[in-house]
Amino acid sequence: MALEGKHTFGSIGDTRVSFVEKKIPEERKEFLKKLLEHNGFEVIVEEEKRKSEEEPQLYTVAVTDMVFNPTTYVFERRLKTFDGHKVTQDYWNQKSEDTNPHYWK
Repeated sequence: MALEGKHTFGSIGDTRVSFVEKKIPEERKEFLKKLLEHNGFEVIVEEEKRKSEEEPQLYTVAVTDMVFNPTTYVFERRLKTFDGHKVTQDYWNQKSEDTNPHYWK
């Protein structure tokens, strides 16, 4: 769930994508999907294969914009929250609803 500097890309089906996060639970998938669609990105979600039915379903979230890098977009403050504030690292990681841009206390 941590932001990484590495830009990963590949394919989901026949569509070339930039991966946002892999192997995440449904709650995280929904948060990212809504946030990225709110910011104008086309989001593609793929279910991860499970070894057994007892394991929780995990997902991969990606966007069709090949230059999208979550780390760059968060730290350059290019993403907006649902109420119009800029997305911070803690907001992205769902640690806080506070959008105050100070990264230190």
